[in-house]
Amino acid sequence: AGEVIERPASAVKELVENAIDAGARQVDITLHDGGRALIAVSDDGAGMSPDELTLAVERHATSKLPDDDLVNIATLGFRGEALPSIAAVSRLVLETRSPEERSGTRIEIAGGKLLRIEEAGLPSGTSIAVSDLFYNTPARRKFLRAEATELSDITSLVTHYALAYPEKSFELRNQMGELIQAPAAATLRDRVFQL
Repeated sequence: AGEVIERPASAVKELVENAIDAGARQVDITLHDGGRALIAVSDDGAGMSPDELTLAVERHATSKLPDDDLVNIATLGFRGEALPSIAAVSRLVLETRSPEERSGTRIEIAGGKLLRIEEAGLPSGTSIAVSDLFYNTPARRKFLRAEATELSDITSLVTHYALAYPEKSFELRNQMGELIQAPAAATLRDRVFQL
C-alpha cells in the first residue's frame, strides 16, 4: 500500500484527509514556496498513541473501517497509506498525542530513514511538518511547476474540502499571509459565502 507523492498538492491532500478522518474540527495548513520548502498541517483530531504512530510511518496500511465493514465506508483512506511515501521524499517531523495519553510523541524521518522518536509534551491532535519536498529525488523536483501553479492547486484542493465539510474550520496560509480562512459554518450556504 502507499500513495505516490507527485507534487505538493498530493501531500496536502493526504495530510488533510488524515486530519478529517481523525475527527478534527480545525485544520490549519501552512505553506512556503508553494509547498516545496514546507507543508505544515496541524489538527485537533484524535491524535495517535506511540504504538499507532510507529505503525503509521511503516510501509503498510491499517484499516480505519469499523469491524472491516465494507458496506459503511465513512473514511477518506487508510492511516499509514501516505505517511511513508511522503517521508521517503522529504524531511518529516510528526508530533501527535491522543487524548488518552499523558504525553505525546515526536518522530523525525528524512528520506525514509528514522532519525529520532521521543516523548514530548504536546496538545491533543497531530502536527506534521514536511520540508524540502523531493530533496533526495532531484529528477522529480525538477519537474515541479511554478510556485504560483502549485499554490493554486493546493488552494483549490483546500477549497473543495472546506465546501465538503462546512462544519469544520480550515485555514490556509503561506509566507505572504492568509489565503483561506473558513471557520466552521452552520450551513453550506454560509461556507460558500465565506469562500
